[in-house]
Amino acid sequence: MLSDTKIIALYCIVDDLLKAMGHHDDSRARVTDSEVITTAFVSVLFFGGHLQNATDFMRIKGFVPAMLSKSRYCRRLHRVADLVVSLFYGLGTRLKAVCGAESYQLDSFPVAFCDNMRISNRRLLRQKDFVGRTASMHRYFCGVRVQILTLKGCPVEFCLVPARENDIKALYKLPLDVPPESCIYVDAGYTDYKAEEDLFYSDAVWLKTVRKSNSKRPDSPSEAYIKNRMRKQIETQISLIKSKMLRCTHAVTEKGFLLKVALFVIAFAFDKFTN
Repeated sequence: MLSDTKIIALYCIVDDLLKAMGHHDDSRARVTDSEVITTAFVSVLFFGGHLQNATDFMRIKGFVPAMLSKSRYCRRLHRVADLVVSLFYGLGTRLKAVCGAESYQLDSFPVAFCDNMRISNRRLLRQKDFVGRTASMHRYFCGVRVQILTLKGCPVEFCLVPARENDIKALYKLPLDVPPESCIYVDAGYTDYKAEEDLFYSDAVWLKTVRKSNSKRPDSPSEAYIKNRMRKQIETQISLIKSKMLRCTHAVTEKGFLLKVALFVIAFAFDKFTN
């Protein structure tokens, strides 16, 4: 449900974090960076990523009376893309510091730019690494996989990797900067005994991997039950993120597609934080 209170809360959190980071807007700007970022969050949370609908809504409702045109707004949004990611990790760092040693869940999900029938005619993401296969859906797609680490249902870390890259390789691209004595629950696709040992001996963090039937390090029944139970939590959160996405994510540039995918994860984290 589109709520004025929710939009105001999102703006306040974004604005406070920017001030805490020491960020200052250009004195000549008619629309502040806080307003630009809040409008982007509104577009993915309530309009399926349609920036035009979001900018029109924010102007008509009076939240941003001096709203920019769509083309100028898109240029401003691309300009603050790195700032949006910094806001996300700033929020995640604060949440991890407050919670301390906790149970985290890590998983990935695919986001398609186009399906198999249009892969040969695509104009973006032309590299072969962006063509992968979703085993659970038995289909090929062109796009990315989103690796996401959650704490109490709120994303605190994420990264985008090419569709062909498997979860084990992607595991090394995440910071996994969690407090000592924490547990990170992952599915069998992340099975890497060396990564488990390195993470434990270097950071005192347990990587709790769901074991395969032929695993060399099988779990006890109680441990297997706990792992499977914890795994269900992130699957629910991923379903909520994907429910915000439309069947087709529209973009005219590769950077625009990646930015829009990232915004769905980042906005979901801020939305959870305001609840």
